[in-house]
Amino acid sequence: MSALLAMIRRDLLLVMRRKSEVLTALFFFVVVTSLFPLGIGADTALLRKIAPGVIWVAALLSTLLGLQRMFAADYADGALEQIALSPQPMVLLVSGKMIAHWMVCGLPLVILAPIIGIQFDLDTSSLYILMGTLLLGTPVLSLLGSIGAALTLGVRGGSILMSLLVLPLYIPVLIFGAGAVYANSVGLDTSGHFSLLGALLILALAFVPWVTAAAVKIAIE
Repeated sequence: MSALLAMIRRDLLLVMRRKSEVLTALFFFVVVTSLFPLGIGADTALLRKIAPGVIWVAALLSTLLGLQRMFAADYADGALEQIALSPQPMVLLVSGKMIAHWMVCGLPLVILAPIIGIQFDLDTSSLYILMGTLLLGTPVLSLLGSIGAALTLGVRGGSILMSLLVLPLYIPVLIFGAGAVYANSVGLDTSGHFSLLGALLILALAFVPWVTAAAVKIAIE
């Protein structure tokens, strides 16, 4: 656990030195979600209807913006090779980088979600559902995205290739996350959506760190 916490702390300290990269993703999320109410106007019924999809797509794309730097900087300066040579399990160290990525790119979206939801005239219960789905779904986005980030290390045009690899994996999270908010807004039960999001999170936690660690080792070799 000390190695895991040390890796999280290291990545967070590095992020604090490059605040512009983090602010770019958050600024993108806020701007994209704010443009829709301005463009559509005061039709509150339509805003409430499109809110789940708009917010979730913006969250997905803003998370995608931060994936490239998860391993790329360490790969470029040779730090990733030193991490691979560490006596600590590679899976544990890779997991620390995933957690740090979620804390920087996913957790702020959960905190900003109520403010964004108010622009779409979402009621209190829908705002809670939105925050809950983002809290379960954004870690899955970081976990699945780490696979694409690891597979495209050192590849020319890697960011485009990573997007093509990762976006299809994000579709189930997008469907269940946005579907839960919409179901709540029309008075339907949302427990099924939360159960499926929880199942996706458990499966991702169980398998993705090992897959990503293997992909990182292949990229280094």
